[in-house]
Amino acid sequence: MKTQAFARPLAFTLALLLSGTAASLAAEAWKEAEAGGAKIYTDTNGMTLYTYDRDGDGVSNCYDTCATNWPPLPAAADAQPQGDWTIVERTDGSRMWAYEGKPVYTFARDQKPGDTTGDGVNDVWHIVKAD
Repeated sequence: MKTQAFARPLAFTLALLLSGTAASLAAEAWKEAEAGGAKIYTDTNGMTLYTYDRDGDGVSNCYDTCATNWPPLPAAADAQPQGDWTIVERTDGSRMWAYEGKPVYTFARDQKPGDTTGDGVNDVWHIVKAD
């Protein structure tokens, strides 16, 4: 009996710890980095994140060919907003991250972590800078 009484609370505590860790990891789809002396945001692989001037606050206008060239930063189903980072629902039902209300994307032509070749493309794409 003593073993069962001890095992239940221990199992419950472990389940809570693991679920909290999974939720934290799901929400961390970005990180701070440095490029050209400025603090910027990248995805967890170090690929630079960008915003698109034609997006609205909390609305993505980048679909089809645009989304092929500028893949949205996906938000997991269980991801929750964190500070300046919010979640945008796309017209196809998928979810993506937004910084200060602006949806964020990577750029398909950036070849390696630290590349910033998308900055200024068509005067509408900009690096997401950390405050």
